[in-house]
Amino acid sequence: MEGERGIEQILANKLLEIEEIFVDAGAHEQYESAYPNALLLDKEVFLEITDTETPQGIIALCHAPAQVEMAELINESGIIVALDRIQDPGNMGTIIRTSSWFGAKAILVGKGSVDLYNPKVVRSTVGATGVLPTLSGDLNAMLEILEQEGWQVLLLDGNPSAVNIDTLTKSAKTILVVGNEANGIHPDLITKNRTRVMIPFEGNSVYVESLNAALAVGVALYALR
Repeated sequence: MEGERGIEQILANKLLEIEEIFVDAGAHEQYESAYPNALLLDKEVFLEITDTETPQGIIALCHAPAQVEMAELINESGIIVALDRIQDPGNMGTIIRTSSWFGAKAILVGKGSVDLYNPKVVRSTVGATGVLPTLSGDLNAMLEILEQEGWQVLLLDGNPSAVNIDTLTKSAKTILVVGNEANGIHPDLITKNRTRVMIPFEGNSVYVESLNAALAVGVALYALR
């Protein structure tokens, strides 16, 4: 995790184990009181390990959390967010943070999605990395297992025949699937027992064709809360 704000959030959450904190020696006075045990690195060395063009001078090396077991998710209730080939790191990080804000129980990450621990994803969560249980794998297979245990699957879709999410009858066990930024939800995920839902459109399609994936997740989670 790069940046003081994200590191402060991780320390406050107490969900990720921090192995070490590194500080650019040139920024030592700025961070000395808050992080007295941080390792100081020469500027040249610090720049080699940073992933940003204008680093804040502080980086935390954390242990990636273990994935949740499917058996644990089966017995949960609430909302699970499922990601179908989300490829933009900024979107992924924002979805993780937004899902945490709205109290989602977990995040399923389908194959073809950007890695959860891509540095840009981690920065975009601004410290929310590790807050929610995650499980990566074949998304369709994971959905089928949960469906057999009573979970309702909603496909966030712009299809004209999709159900308005505002009028949807809510379920105690709901999985919200959001599709790829450019191509939407993969056809293999669209089945008769899954409900296609849409966020009602009130603008002008000449100017705006679709919502950003991360923003759509936020709106949908607000509607389903």
